[in-house]
Amino acid sequence: MLTVYNCIVHEHDLRLVALAALICGISSFSAVNLLRHVDRSTHRNRYAWLMIAATSTGFGIWATHFIAMIAFSPGIPNAYNTELSVLSLAAAVLLTAAGMWIATLRGGIDHYLVGGAVLGAGIGTMHYTGMAAFEVQGRIVWDHLLVGISLVAGIALAALSLFVVLRRPSTLGTIGAAVLLTLAICTLHFIAMGAVSIYPDSSIAISQYTIEPMSQAFAAAAASLVILVLSAAALWIDLRFRRHQAEAERMHGLANAAVEGLIVCDGTRIVSANDSIAALSGIASATLNTMVLGDLFGERAATAMAEADGQARETELKSHDGTAIPVELIARTIDYCGKPHGVVAVRDIRERKKAEQEIIRLAHYDPLTGLANRRSFNSRLEAEIAAAGRGGKGGQLALMLLDLDRFKEVNDLFGHAAGDAMLQKVAQCASAKLRHGQMLARLGGDEFAIIAPNLPDPQAAGRIAEAVLSAMREENRLSPGGGLVSASIGIALYPLDADEQASLVSHADTALYRAKAEGKDTYRYFEASMGAEARDRRVMEHDLRQAVARGEFRLVYQPQKEISTGRMIGFEALLRWHHPEHGDISPAVFIPVAEDSGAIIQIGEWVLSAACEEAARWKNPLMVAVNVSAVQLHNPNFSRKVHEVLLRSGLAPGRLELEITETALVKDMPRALAALRQIKALGVRVAMDDFGTGYSSLSNLRAFPFDKIKIDGSFIKSVDRNGQVAAIVRAVLGLGRGLGLPVLAEGVETLGELKFLDAEDCEIGQGFYLGRPGPIEAFGELTGVPSEKEDDGAGRSRGGGSILMLEPAAALRSA
Repeated sequence: MLTVYNCIVHEHDLRLVALAALICGISSFSAVNLLRHVDRSTHRNRYAWLMIAATSTGFGIWATHFIAMIAFSPGIPNAYNTELSVLSLAAAVLLTAAGMWIATLRGGIDHYLVGGAVLGAGIGTMHYTGMAAFEVQGRIVWDHLLVGISLVAGIALAALSLFVVLRRPSTLGTIGAAVLLTLAICTLHFIAMGAVSIYPDSSIAISQYTIEPMSQAFAAAAASLVILVLSAAALWIDLRFRRHQAEAERMHGLANAAVEGLIVCDGTRIVSANDSIAALSGIASATLNTMVLGDLFGERAATAMAEADGQARETELKSHDGTAIPVELIARTIDYCGKPHGVVAVRDIRERKKAEQEIIRLAHYDPLTGLANRRSFNSRLEAEIAAAGRGGKGGQLALMLLDLDRFKEVNDLFGHAAGDAMLQKVAQCASAKLRHGQMLARLGGDEFAIIAPNLPDPQAAGRIAEAVLSAMREENRLSPGGGLVSASIGIALYPLDADEQASLVSHADTALYRAKAEGKDTYRYFEASMGAEARDRRVMEHDLRQAVARGEFRLVYQPQKEISTGRMIGFEALLRWHHPEHGDISPAVFIPVAEDSGAIIQIGEWVLSAACEEAARWKNPLMVAVNVSAVQLHNPNFSRKVHEVLLRSGLAPGRLELEITETALVKDMPRALAALRQIKALGVRVAMDDFGTGYSSLSNLRAFPFDKIKIDGSFIKSVDRNGQVAAIVRAVLGLGRGLGLPVLAEGVETLGELKFLDAEDCEIGQGFYLGRPGPIEAFGELTGVPSEKEDDGAGRSRGGGSILMLEPAAALRSA
C-alpha cells in the first residue's frame, strides 16, 4: 500500500489525478444508468442501448487511464504507441459490451456477477494494453504480486457494481454502483502503476511512430468530451424515461379503472395492458406487454386495428388456454409518452352474443317447448314443398296438424301452469316418435304441426299419427291422476291433396276438424268432401262470435208444471238462433260448435242475463231454469258472474235454477263441486239435467248439492208401452223420493206418458203435451204480465198466434 501511495503522491500530478477521477466518476454514473436502460429495453432496441452504454463506459475507462498516465512523471522521455493505444480503447469497449450483455441476458446473481467480472477483465485488459503502448527511454520492471492484486480488485469491484445496480434498481443503488465502478477503474489503475518500476537506459530508443504525451492529452480530452456528451445524453434519457414511466403509470392507473380491456400499442406491439384485459384473456399484464396484437386477435384483426380508425370490429380473443372469446375492438390514436400510440378498447361481447342467439332462438323456436315455431314451420314447409316440386325428393310429403282435446278445460280447471306442463309433455311424446328429417312445431296455443317428408306411401303418415297418439295414451296410463292428454290429428298429403302451401295447411286443418267431430283422440286423412263442411263450420264459428252483438239470439220459454195439480212451477229458458242468411238454426247444430270454439262463454252469459231480467219482470214469482254448459261451470269466474247478474236484474236467487249435465261434473269433480257450493251459497237452485244419460249418476247425486232431478226425455218416450223403460223410470222416481229430491220428467208428449207419470207420483212434467216452447209474451196470464197481443173486444186477437197448453189435471180427468 505504501508503494501505491508513494506512486500517487510523488510520481503523479495530483491535479490531473483528480481530473481523471472526476472523468471516471461521470463515466461510471453514465454507465450504470445506461445499463439499467439496457436491462429494461426489449429485444429490438436492446443492442442499440448496449452499444451506447459500452461505448460510453469504454471511452470513460480509456480516458481515465490516459489522463492518469499524463499525470504520471517518470522524469525521462516517454511516448505512446498508436496501434496499441487504439487497441486498448477497442478492448475496453468490446469487453464492456460483453460484460453488460451477460449481466442483462437473464435475471440472476450468477449473470450479474459473471457479467461484472467480464467488465472488470475489460478494465484490466484496457489498462495493461495501454501500459504496453507506453514507451519510455528505460526498462520497465513489474511487481507481479501487485499486478495480480490490481486485477483481482478491479474484477471484484466491477462485479459487485453490476450486482448492486441490477438486483434492486433504485436511485441509491445507482449511486452505489457508480461509486463501486469508479473504485474498480481507479483501484486497478493506481495499484497497477504502483507495480511499475522504471530504470533509465539511454540505449533504449523511443519509436518514431509514437504519439507525444501532449497529443495523447488531446486524445484523452476528446474521449472525455465523448464521455461528457454520452453522460449528458444518458442523464437526459434517464430523466425522460422517468417522466414517461410516471405518465405510463398514471395512464395505467386510469386504464385499470375501466371495465373494458384497454391495450396501448406501438404499431402492433403491445406496450401496456390493463387489468381487465389480463383478467379476460387469463394472461398476466407483464406477459401481455411482451406480445403483439396478432398473438391475441390474429394478424388480420391486428392489421385492421393498426389503422386506428375508430370503427368497431368484432373478432375473437385467444385466451391463455386457447379458448376463443368473442370481443369487439375499437382503436384510436393517443399521445402516449410523447409519441403517437394506438389504444385498443376490448369489449367482451359473450353476453351480447348469447342474447343475440337467444333472440334468434325466440324468433324461430317456441320458448315453452323448445320446438320450432310458426315462422320456422312455414319456412320448412315452403322449402320441403319446393324440394318435392323440383323432384329432389321422392315419395309423399305429409303435413299433420295436431290439436289437443280439452286443453282449454285443463287450463280452466288446473291453471296455466298445468296447461304449460301438458304442452311440454305433448312435445316430448310426439318428438320421441319422429325420425331424422321430420319436424315437430308448435304453431301457438295447443296447436302443433308435423312435417314428414319423403314418405314411401300415404299410409306411413297414418302410422306416424297413430304412434304419436299411442304415446300420449301411454302417458295417460302412467300418469298418477289418469291424465288428460289426448289429441286429434288431421293429415294432408303433397301433392296428392294440394299442390301449394296454403291449400295443404287448409286441408290438414279440415281433416283435423273431422277428427275432433268424430270422437277426438284419433286422426283423419283429408277428403275432398270435408272441404265444404270445414268451411261451413268456420263460418258458423265466426258468425256465433258476432251473433250476440248483432241481436240474432232470442229466448223461448217452455212451461214446467206439477203433474197432479196442474200448478205452474216455472219455465225453462231455451236458446234460439235466427241467422240472417240461413234462418233458424237448431241448437243441436250450433251449441257443440259454440262449446268447441269457446263462444259458449259469451253466449251463456247473455242467456243467463236475459232470462233473469225477463223473470224479474214477472208479477208471479215463477222459477226460471237456465242450462249451463261444462265450459261455463269450470270457468273460475262463473259464480261471480251469476252473482253479478242477480244483482243487476234484481231477481230473487231462489227463483233461478241452473241445470247442469252429468258430463259437466265428471271432468273435474272437485272444481265443479266447489263452483256448485258457491252458487248454492247465493241461494240459487241447482238441477241435474239429462239424468241417466251420463255416468256415475249415483255418486254424483251423493256428492253434489242438487235440488232437483230431471229425467232425460229419451226415457219418457213410450214409457207407458215399454216395460223396461218403465222400470228404469220407476227406479229413478223411487231414488228421488228416497233422497227427498223432486223429479221432473222431460219430453212428455202423449196422454199415456202423462198418466203413467201421475200414477208413479212424478211431481213435475215438461214437454210438448204440457206446453210448447214460445216467446214469453204468449204466457202473459201465467207470468202476470199482460201480453201486448190482447183481444180487441170483438173476439179477435191483435198480433195473432197462441201457444197450445194443456192442464195436466184436466187432461187426466177427461181421460
